[in-house]
Amino acid sequence: MKEKIVLIDGHSILNRAFYGVPDLTNSSGFHTNAIYGFLNIMFKILAEETPKYLTVAFDVHAPTFRHEMYAEYKGTRKQMPEELREQVPVMKKVLRAMGIKIIEQAGLEADDLLGTIAKRSAKQGLEVSVISGDRDLLQLAEEDIKIRIPKTKRGTTEIEDYNAKDVLEKYQVTPKQFIELKALMGDASDNIPGVPGIGEKTATKLIVEYGDIENAYAHVEDIKPNKAKEALRDHFDKAKLSKILATINIDCDIDFSLMEAEIGNVYTDDAYHLFKELEFKNLLNRFEAPVSQDNNLEEAFSLITSLEEAESIFAKLKMQNRIGMKLLQDNGLVGVSFTNEAKESYFIAVEGFITKQYLLDKTNEVLRNVKYVATIGLKEQLSLIEVDDSNKYFDIEIGAYLINPMNPVYHFTDIGKEILGLMLPEKEEILGKLAFHSAYEQMPNELCKVACYMSYVAFSAAPLIEDKLKSIGEWDLFKEIEMPLIFTLYDMEKEGIAVEKESLKEYGDQLSIRIAELEKQIYSMANVEFNINSPKQLGEVLFGQLGLPYGKKTKTGYSTAADVLEKLAPEYEIVAYILEYRQLAKLKSTYADGLANYIAEDGRIHSNFKQTIAATGRISSTEPNLQNIPIRMELGRLIRKVFIPREDFVFVDADYSQIELRVLAHFSADQKLIQAYQEEQDIHKITASEVFHTPLEEVTSLQRRNAKAVNFGIVYGISSFGLSQDLSISRKEASEYIEKYFETYPGVKKFLDEAVANAKETGVSTTMFGRIRPIPELKSSNFMQRSFGERVAMNAPIQGTAADIIKIAMIRVNERLKEERLQSKLILQVHDELLVETHKDEIIKVKEILKEEMQGAAKLLVPLEIDMNTGNNWYETK
Repeated sequence: MKEKIVLIDGHSILNRAFYGVPDLTNSSGFHTNAIYGFLNIMFKILAEETPKYLTVAFDVHAPTFRHEMYAEYKGTRKQMPEELREQVPVMKKVLRAMGIKIIEQAGLEADDLLGTIAKRSAKQGLEVSVISGDRDLLQLAEEDIKIRIPKTKRGTTEIEDYNAKDVLEKYQVTPKQFIELKALMGDASDNIPGVPGIGEKTATKLIVEYGDIENAYAHVEDIKPNKAKEALRDHFDKAKLSKILATINIDCDIDFSLMEAEIGNVYTDDAYHLFKELEFKNLLNRFEAPVSQDNNLEEAFSLITSLEEAESIFAKLKMQNRIGMKLLQDNGLVGVSFTNEAKESYFIAVEGFITKQYLLDKTNEVLRNVKYVATIGLKEQLSLIEVDDSNKYFDIEIGAYLINPMNPVYHFTDIGKEILGLMLPEKEEILGKLAFHSAYEQMPNELCKVACYMSYVAFSAAPLIEDKLKSIGEWDLFKEIEMPLIFTLYDMEKEGIAVEKESLKEYGDQLSIRIAELEKQIYSMANVEFNINSPKQLGEVLFGQLGLPYGKKTKTGYSTAADVLEKLAPEYEIVAYILEYRQLAKLKSTYADGLANYIAEDGRIHSNFKQTIAATGRISSTEPNLQNIPIRMELGRLIRKVFIPREDFVFVDADYSQIELRVLAHFSADQKLIQAYQEEQDIHKITASEVFHTPLEEVTSLQRRNAKAVNFGIVYGISSFGLSQDLSISRKEASEYIEKYFETYPGVKKFLDEAVANAKETGVSTTMFGRIRPIPELKSSNFMQRSFGERVAMNAPIQGTAADIIKIAMIRVNERLKEERLQSKLILQVHDELLVETHKDEIIKVKEILKEEMQGAAKLLVPLEIDMNTGNNWYETK
């Protein structure tokens, strides 16, 4: 078997990756998507090819012989976006750290370097693969030189392969004749002129018939049509120039040796540290073993192995003012780690000599005596500790989230790097896939490291996070909202919400009946049975067999995305049925069937409420997500019937009325908007009256509905295109609606413009309570990204403030219920809605608390109003 060499066109693949992979940044804001995409493509190629040699060629920013011949060569190319430009030197640094050969030379393009090395390697008997997004390289294809063209879309890479026969099959010309094609038709991306008026179709016809441009010119009088004949006769000089420009130099004078290109261990220590710095966590598992650390923290880590040692440690810890602490759990308590003021860290496990109760008693004794406890993931530990004073706790996860709410996770390694500048090993790097219990049995010293890193990072990072929060104006937000909220969310999770299992099953059966009915109707109207859940089969039926309009064919078949089907549904009954089928099928799998898996032994679902997921500050519900219970369609709303209160209890539900519009009124200080809310007028009807120039009493329900869409759309920075889609009207009409809206409420226009301008200047948006949301998209060179950033700049202060207000209300309602020793409990929050499981004797009191605390959560220029309802199940409260 022949040895292989892989040659990569560096800039070309980086460019492909940059546009094919969604924008990614690490915690310092450095863009990483091109590097990440490049590495994924490279690893895919290496896995497929298993080559012995590898080289990456880059262009050098300097004129080449082509520029000397033709000054306009590549003159029309757009400047490289800054987000991509900054990644090029780092990409080279990563490749060098992996020991991968890089070649670049002033005066030569990467194509020439690749062409020269490819031809030399093939002559030496190697099998060659050239990886590039540039089809110009097809001219290099031979039996032993394969050109591989990757396409990256939404993070997935597909590769087209071309040997000589593949080029001939697809383009009807040989690889060498591919140059002739370029000579005739030119190349807009490189600004190669070609022959004016000759496109790909005519160029292909001429080269297939005459072989090359010289022979075509020799027979120019025989060429048809006349237009092509005259073009070649009048511009043959341009064809000759274009041929030279398009020809890759395969005999460059370059210094290249195969020995330097031989692939060694690419997973080096240097590469590991760069991957960590770039935060490519899911690529770290390619490194076989944890890399040695540059820090000496582990010298101060101790695994406690006797009761005497443990008692001594607990006695010393009680004398501390400040400690770091982490209770390690894994289907039960595994152990606890502490870090003291001398930054010594200890791990004490539930062992033969230490019982779980002893460990908890001693831990709680320490917690009662110290004045300050830094930890990470406090909420998950509250079931094990006794909280005497909630103010002494500092959760670094919450603090790190407030500093940068754009991060996907806030593990101890992330915080260690971002706050302390430490490159720490991931938990998986130390323990592999072992759970904590198993790790203690098999590798107790390694588990000790993980636990001690957690308490050490918590202790060391907390004061720095505090300083940062104070400097950016988020300290009050942290202390008065986010930290107290941890205890409220814990109480809600502990309570959970009861589910009537039998009703849930009946609901699932009800859905099954309707789904079966819809299946029959769809099959009957399609005259064929097929898998409705298969987009490919569905697309073929709708657009192939039935010939419905708007069919967009992709590589995998026709698109059956929701936006395509929703456009068809009003006119085609089968499509309306399909949309209903999809909704009900999702309802059944996600809720009717899915919720049953989450019912605990007490008959209740205990959802997890997360504070650190949404960048806007909104709380997220997971495992299961109770915030996505459908309310738009009646059959979806019916699932709320299965959620029931305890015996002798009812549900009291309180929902803020139009909170985001009220926040908008406050921020904009628009007098007309403020007056409408102060006088408790119908804001949508008033907007309809003003925008559509209709007397208030004559506003139709359709006009009010359209005005409602405009009102809420403005909050989200809606465009005329978006509004036209929502209301099924022309973009011109939608644009007029928006213009009239801003004429009606000029203060809103002024506020939104200022919000965008401020965000562009500062890079962030800020809520009424100081919550910061970075908007890096505003600096993007991509128009779509910038537009998205502008919409975020308009909406984030509004949505974030609304999120802060509901959090304040939750904390206060929960505290009041406790202070007044009521049996009633706050059990659920869904965006702007709070649900209290209320004892029948306490209904009046609970309603009073909800009204006082929700309406008093913030002082706005307009009143905060709530809608309250009572019911024997959740459905009855809406």
